Amino acid sequence: MRWMNSAFLIGTLLTAIIGLPLFVYHYGGQINWWLHGGLFVGMFIASGLSITLGYHRLFSHNSFKARWPIRFLTLVFGATAMENSALEWCSDHRRHHKHTDHDDDPYSIQRGFFFAHMGWIMQRPIGGESPLTNVKDLKRDPLVRFQHKWWVVIGLVVGFGLPSLIGYLVEGSIGALAGLLIGGVTRLVAVHHMTFFINSLCHTLGNQPYSARCSARDSWLMALFTFGEGYHNFHHEFQHDYRNGVKPWQFDPTKWTIRVLEKLGLASNLRRVSDETIAMAEIREKQRCLALRLENHEDTICEKAQKLFTEAQEELHAAHEAWEEATQNHMKALRHKIEATREQLIELQHRVEQSVEDLRRAINDWHDAHRGLALKLA
Repeated sequence: MRWMNSAFLIGTLLTAIIGLPLFVYHYGGQINWWLHGGLFVGMFIASGLSITLGYHRLFSHNSFKARWPIRFLTLVFGATAMENSALEWCSDHRRHHKHTDHDDDPYSIQRGFFFAHMGWIMQRPIGGESPLTNVKDLKRDPLVRFQHKWWVVIGLVVGFGLPSLIGYLVEGSIGALAGLLIGGVTRLVAVHHMTFFINSLCHTLGNQPYSARCSARDSWLMALFTFGEGYHNFHHEFQHDYRNGVKPWQFDPTKWTIRVLEKLGLASNLRRVSDETIAMAEIREKQRCLALRLENHEDTICEKAQKLFTEAQEELHAAHEAWEEATQNHMKALRHKIEATREQLIELQHRVEQSVEDLRRAINDWHDAHRGLALKLA
């Protein structure tokens, strides 16, 4: 057992669910709830976004680049989540993606819901602590190295000391205690379980529109409480994309914040998977599900519907191959891996644009044929 981790997790949880109500019962009428509610929300957003935007999408996956003020702020407020240093957190997370659902996954759902949720933090890993060999890129950042050394001090001073100090300056000792309990401890517990539910609930409940190769699932409900991290099936399939909620209607404040930072010149090199690649992943998963339904369907399916679907599949396969070839040739020319004149570059660009149009048309035709065949199976 990791006794220190266990005592901290259980102690803060009990303080939030027992200590805070007792404090409110005795002193709730003496404090400014607008002040402490604002401290809770502000600290929750600062620490939560620093985990999702900083620890996760920036440092773990390098899904974009950020200037030093953003790296500094996310490292400071990421420490207030008390979820380890960025270096340790990212190392665990990269191993999770590399070994999802297998023995080397540090928080594998295969070992149970509670283990994936928080049990893995409370138990010593089999074979001892893992070396930080998969975060050599992060070790080159002096800010990351500094935070790795001092994250506990930073987390305690900023995460607990700051809301306590603000409460004290406004309301004296009662305000300091309120700041500690509300903006400090209760906020911390909320951020903890926001993060933990991604590892547990988002590997248990939800749908898998992009791939069923691992247990990760999309959950719009979890996205509401985790700054957009709930679209976990998409994330596991396209982990280096700076977005998690890729559809226009999906709630992903982390993605929106990164875009704003880009507009302000504080973020750059946002990595994103093409719409065509995402659409093809969705199609492959639908094809897999349809094949299972066909295997278990005893009745004879309408010959015309089957023929249309087969033709649409062949058309889609050809269009996808043409798009991949055109895209690769264009990229090679841009990177000077093949000789090309200006006119040839324009022609290659035209071929890419034409192949995109053809692929999108083939995707639409496939969806029409899929709907027709699915109706026959209903």
